[in-house]
Amino acid sequence: MSTRNQSHPSPQAVADAFDPSRLTQARHLAGLTKKDLAERIGVTPAAVGQYETGMTRPRPALVPQLADALAVPPAFFLTGRPHGKLDGSMAHFRSLRSTRAHQRAKAVAFVEQVWELAHALEKRVRLPDVDLPGFSGGEVHAGADLPHDPAQAARALRRLWGLGAGPLSHIVRHMEAHGVIVVFPPPDEDSSTVDAFSTSQLPRPIVVLTANRFDDIHRYRFTAAHELGHLVLHGDTASGDGRQEREADVFAAEFLTPRDSILPDLPRRLDLRRLGELRHTWGVSVDSLLYRCREVGLLSDSAASRAYQRLRELRDQPGFAAEPISGYPGEQPTLLRQAFELAVAETGLTMARLASTLAWPAGRVRELLGMPDQRPALRIVP
Repeated sequence: MSTRNQSHPSPQAVADAFDPSRLTQARHLAGLTKKDLAERIGVTPAAVGQYETGMTRPRPALVPQLADALAVPPAFFLTGRPHGKLDGSMAHFRSLRSTRAHQRAKAVAFVEQVWELAHALEKRVRLPDVDLPGFSGGEVHAGADLPHDPAQAARALRRLWGLGAGPLSHIVRHMEAHGVIVVFPPPDEDSSTVDAFSTSQLPRPIVVLTANRFDDIHRYRFTAAHELGHLVLHGDTASGDGRQEREADVFAAEFLTPRDSILPDLPRRLDLRRLGELRHTWGVSVDSLLYRCREVGLLSDSAASRAYQRLRELRDQPGFAAEPISGYPGEQPTLLRQAFELAVAETGLTMARLASTLAWPAGRVRELLGMPDQRPALRIVP
């Protein structure tokens, strides 16, 4: 089959080589139920279910309707392309209880696409090797190379990555430099609800951070470290355990603010202004620093409670207000975009060719690369 025919196959060709799993993936990405999709293409929900299980194939006449309803090219449904299938139970969601099933399904489908994009780019550009203890080709053997204790694991990973024991300037950049793919989801209603999540069950570990949900650099950095904790501590276990969330929090706190290093900096008595200064030094929230003070015995529970109450009153004051993530370029994911730009420069790759390889709309590729459409928008004034 010619390249042109692969890019623009006939409805009959798609129906003959229809991949049921691609229909499920596209439906999840669109946030549609089987009933929703059935109504859009004029069939029954049972028929959609049969298409997705492979019991039957859609008629050729339905192929363009499916493509239109799901905003994908007809070639998207062809079998034969690498598909990073992910078991949703193995994705660790930062806010599992508030994340609905269809949102998790959409998020999982998004991560599958992220891996497919990385795989396509890796055919042309060598990405950083995955340097994550216990990780090997989509399998993680937790505890194989790091201690099981979260705080000890955080200190061990710092040593392994040569990060020293002081403040970390850019956590996302360090993660990318060691082969972890970090991405932002496309801005929509579902991504604003799903706080963050990660998985190490694909050939590359992937972390999804929702930058604009709270738009606070300090919470964002803690979340990134939390997800890194899941990758090294819980890569071989299903998600949903409250203990795992607590362990990931302990890992994040120690990874960002090693206890032995930050202890000399902490004030001997409550001093919110001093903690506000340390917030900028260590890149963590005053809330986290207050927790550290209580944890090491510098604050009693009652004093900490009063401090949190006072902190709530200072939220909008300089030194305590949230700082936008956009002001910290080193925390912006760039691995995939830089890989694409290198492939363009060294191999002649184009956006159109990459989109054709993936059978995605070009706009979708730009979204996942973090490269918004720069064309000026024409606006017609009536």
